[in-house]
Amino acid sequence: MTRCIRLRGAAFVSSSLLVAALAGCSDGGTDFDISQQIGPEPLLPKPSHSILTNLKVAEVVGWSEGETPAVAGGLKITAYASDLVHPRTIHTLPNGDVLVIQSRAPSGKPVARPKDLIRGWIMSYAQGGGGEQKKSNLITLLRDTNRDGEVDERRDLLTDLNSPFGVAWYDDTLYVAAADAILAYPYRLGDVNITPQPKVLTPLPGGPINHHWTKDLALSPDGRFLYVSVGSNSNVAERGLEAEKGRAAIWQVDRQTGASLVYASGLRNPNGLTFHPQTREL
Repeated sequence: MTRCIRLRGAAFVSSSLLVAALAGCSDGGTDFDISQQIGPEPLLPKPSHSILTNLKVAEVVGWSEGETPAVAGGLKITAYASDLVHPRTIHTLPNGDVLVIQSRAPSGKPVARPKDLIRGWIMSYAQGGGGEQKKSNLITLLRDTNRDGEVDERRDLLTDLNSPFGVAWYDDTLYVAAADAILAYPYRLGDVNITPQPKVLTPLPGGPINHHWTKDLALSPDGRFLYVSVGSNSNVAERGLEAEKGRAAIWQVDRQTGASLVYASGLRNPNGLTFHPQTREL
């Protein structure tokens, strides 16, 4: 029996999860009761050894027309936006406009390990393989003017960014955390484009090797500080400690001056930063 999974829709799948999924696919030639794999003491298939790995790449399956995920009774789910290329994060502005941050990993990242070549091929195959890549590394604005759940206006607010991830807005300024810096753009709520060049608020640890490249942002409740996540540059410091300076940490950045300090450390790859609405703790 073949034990495998299918990836449905534009799911966010990390490389480690994909590898785990691939490792779980096998042609053992005998039936195996999958229900026995569930519970505190799962019965797992016996490992097998071979010169060539029996590997099956999971098939990417898109949503059919009108198909949606299942939700609880009394709720309804609809697609809000499609045709997005690697949407990483979303941010709702105070006026209700939604920003979708789409990005690819920084280009020019050196291949440091043989397995990166294999993983790259597998990921390319799983995502459809070959062909012209659609444009990413941009921020798209989605506007629902009458709040009926359908987007009435869609504009690419910023393009050609360096692997953006986190954003924050305050005092007519849009802050964007790219792979190597926090950028500050003049931006008034309601505008559908940004033309001025950004100010570099503060540089962030970047390339040429940028192992955990996603930089997330959170604005302090009083608006004074930005908190930015900086992931480690390795898994077990295999690149040397020099490459880990300022990394595996959350930085506190003064929004006015750009002055920064390490606020929390030893966090490997922190993301999804936010403040508790009652206690105001990060």
